Amino acid sequence: MKILFLDQSGKPGGAELCLLDIAKPYRDNCLVGLFADGSFKHLLQQHNIPVQVLVSQPIQVHKESSFIQSLSSISQIAPLIAQVVQLVRNYDVIYANTQKALVVGALASFLTHRPLVYHLHDILSAEHFSPTNRRLAVTLANRFASLVIANSKATQAAFIAAGGRADITDVVYNGFECNHYQQHQSHSERIRDQLGLAGQFVIGHFSRLSPWKGQHILIEALAQCPQNVTAIFVGDALFGEQDYVQQLHQQVTALNLEKRVKFLGFCSDVIPLMTACDLVAHTSTAPEPFGRVIVEAMLCGRPVIAAQAGGAMELVETGKTGWLIPPGEPTQLASIIVSCLNQPQKTATIARQGQLEANQRFDLKVIEQQLTQLLDQLQVK
Repeated sequence: MKILFLDQSGKPGGAELCLLDIAKPYRDNCLVGLFADGSFKHLLQQHNIPVQVLVSQPIQVHKESSFIQSLSSISQIAPLIAQVVQLVRNYDVIYANTQKALVVGALASFLTHRPLVYHLHDILSAEHFSPTNRRLAVTLANRFASLVIANSKATQAAFIAAGGRADITDVVYNGFECNHYQQHQSHSERIRDQLGLAGQFVIGHFSRLSPWKGQHILIEALAQCPQNVTAIFVGDALFGEQDYVQQLHQQVTALNLEKRVKFLGFCSDVIPLMTACDLVAHTSTAPEPFGRVIVEAMLCGRPVIAAQAGGAMELVETGKTGWLIPPGEPTQLASIIVSCLNQPQKTATIARQGQLEANQRFDLKVIEQQLTQLLDQLQVK
């Protein structure tokens, strides 16, 4: 099977890292078409996956765009659709990995009669998408997609609740090369020394800096913890969220936490930093579609506290493989952090159980088999 993958981003976010893993087995029979240039192209090239940037300027439509704003992008999209139509004649399937890719892929599928797969990495809710974009995604998927792959049951449920067809959806979790996450354990103390964190109880937060990712929740919780508890924030702002970064720094100063908080910026390989943490916190204030960082922390053998909403609820069982707390509750977060600090043996047991279950449930080879079976069914149809 020859697959034309489409993705709107030039930067490697969660959806793009998932696409990277999906494309690897098809590298000899696929092309990844990107709607923006950037580091994701270079990452694909490093893995010998054919990639082509299809546009010279990013498409100016966002998740919150109105109908009028969406219409204004047609002049950009039309040449892109024509280019994709020409490309896809050499492929069997169009695989749209993002919402903008769905728009282009749906029209190209209609014009070329190639089956369309839509990989849904987002919860289609009012917190993240305008009514126009939710309606557009559901309408195009219902009309043109042969298969909608949801990255969690929460994502699937939101799609169906928004009017999506249940009969074309399947849930496939993200897959991970599990062995890769155990290779850095021996270097954790050295990394802590390099960061000036020796002797500290270190909480890691790994995501882009954005209000809905809830870094401010962890900072507020940190102020309620003992002085030897510190936090590292790995990630940077995207999509014009620099004001939030400034607010975080102001919050740290106001709470006198300058010596207990480190902003480390974007990191292409977070695994070494995760292994240097005593605990990983996930603090999203809105439902997370999947929660890739949660699984990564579990695979690193690190205990995880996650917000009890969306896909995170499918990954963590409180008291067994980690802890779930209501979103936006810094006091509860602080309470569990202190419990982990004071009960290291119990915490280590829960971390080991989380690692075991993550290895069993999210092994990339198993996920690849699930995807292959679903894609093979398209050819049968």
